[in-house]
This record gives sequence, structure tokens and C-alpha cells, in this order.
Amino acid sequence: MPDSIRFIDRATLERTLGWTQAIDALDDALISGAAPGNTPPRTFVEVSGGQLILMPGEVGPQAGVKVVSVSPGNAARGLPRIQGVHIAFDGPTLRPVAVIDAESLTLRRTASLSALAVRRLSTTDSNSLLVFGTGPQALSHALAINAVRPLDQVVVVGRRAEAIAALVGSLEAQGLPARPGVPDDVAAVDLVACCTTATVPLFDSDLLRPEATVVAVGSHEPAVREIDTNLVRRATVVVESRVSALGQAGDIILAIADGVPDGDAITADLHELATGQGDITAGAPRLFKSVGEAWCDVVTATAALEAAQ
Repeated sequence: MPDSIRFIDRATLERTLGWTQAIDALDDALISGAAPGNTPPRTFVEVSGGQLILMPGEVGPQAGVKVVSVSPGNAARGLPRIQGVHIAFDGPTLRPVAVIDAESLTLRRTASLSALAVRRLSTTDSNSLLVFGTGPQALSHALAINAVRPLDQVVVVGRRAEAIAALVGSLEAQGLPARPGVPDDVAAVDLVACCTTATVPLFDSDLLRPEATVVAVGSHEPAVREIDTNLVRRATVVVESRVSALGQAGDIILAIADGVPDGDAITADLHELATGQGDITAGAPRLFKSVGEAWCDVVTATAALEAAQ
């Protein structure tokens, strides 16, 4: 045990914890049965500037809590909308051992979890991606997915031309061929990543290739979604856990409200997928819906600490 509390900033985390390391750490936790562990629902606290969100979790011998702020007015100030820290504790003693930049941790764990799902759901020849969104999650998802399915094309769809151009430039700087696109371009790709704050479906799922894989991470509220009901109806649907999906994932909740039977709306959770218990329907799309559970923060924080040491 260290004598002092370690701080891991964004640069340290990105330099020391590679995408494959983070993806494998999450996969190992699921296969071992340690994850999702003890993952209580997140707590939202309204404050004058926006919200504070507390996300505690315990996985195996490690525990942690992520505390983030959401300030809608920060965009006009040139500041991130979401900021915060993750505090890592030694499980047996609950001694704090590290404070980790929450923005970088969230980017790494969210995109890595999506890539894990892509690795297990998609066909091995999947090599083209369309990403909805132009923010940090969009970039992170392209990089993480590239680590499991090397990409020869990334299509970027967003609302602002300048933001699209910036992300295309960032992807090309990372060695990924990229271009601007439109929502109907989902018909021409193998993989789709939805990383937006949209409240209604982003595209018509009837356009998807027969075995396309879609990951949706932008919404975690019951009344908003990025995916249409028809995709939930006909896809192999994997979620982090049924409890969180049925309580927070509008993509699933609204599809059930539209008439999709509860039993058809979710095929498997991630643990079942990782351990080979979830059947993937041949000739049909695959969907992974994430709401961002705290166990992912704990596992990724532990991997980051080990990598930094």
C-alpha cells in the first residue's frame, strides 16, 4: 500500500493504459464473475449550476466512487460539460489509494466496454464504422473499436460542419481514414456507434446491413433514446445488466412501451455474453446498449493504477 494518495491525470492515464489493456481488464472481470459486483444506482443531486452525480461500486477486492458534475452552461464558458474525479479505495481497509481524473476515466471505460461488446458481437470481417457525434466519446469509440476490429473507414455524422471536420482531422491524425457522412450511410458500414445527447432515434434501422453491430451509449434516461424500436425488436440485444437497462435505458424502455415484449427486448447481459451464454442470431443486427455502470469505473481505475505503477 502506498503511503500517500496517488493522482492520475488524463495524460498519465492515456499514456499508460492502452485500449487493449482496458478492454481485456473489463472482459476478465466479467468472465471471472467479479463484475458487475456491487453496483448501486447512481445518485443525482441538483445544485445551482447543474447536477452532481455519485457513482459508487465494488468489484472483487476493490471499491471506488466517481463524483462528477454536469454543468450545461459550461459550453459557453469554454469548459467541459462534465468534470469530476474517481476515488479508488482499497477494498478490505477502505483506505483511499488514488484520485483519478473522471473525464479521462469515463472516456476510457465507456469506449472500452463498447469495444468489448463489438469484439464479441460483430462479425470478424467488420472493418467500417459510422459514428454519430463529434465529441470526445466519438473519438474514443473509434479508437477503441479499431483496437478490436481494425478499421479501413470511419464515417462521421454530426450537427455542425466544423465539429465534423475537426473529428475527421483527429481520426486521420491517428491513422484512421475518415470522412463526413449522413445518417443514411449506416447502410454502407458494418459498425455503428451512437455517442450523442439525442432524444429521438438517429437513423432508420431498416437501412442496416443484415449483421451490423450497433453500440449506443449516449442516453441513460428513461424518456430519451438514440435507437428506434424496430432495431430492439429484431436485433440480438445485449445490455450491461437488466436492472439498469430496464430502469435507465430509454432505448429499451421506450421499445417495450411500443409493444416489444420484455423477453425480446433484452437477449443477454454482458456477463452472459462474455461467458458464452447469450445466443447471437445469424442474419440479424446486434445491439449493445450501455448506460455506464460504476463497476466499469472501478475495474478501469484498478487497471489504470496497475499500469501507472
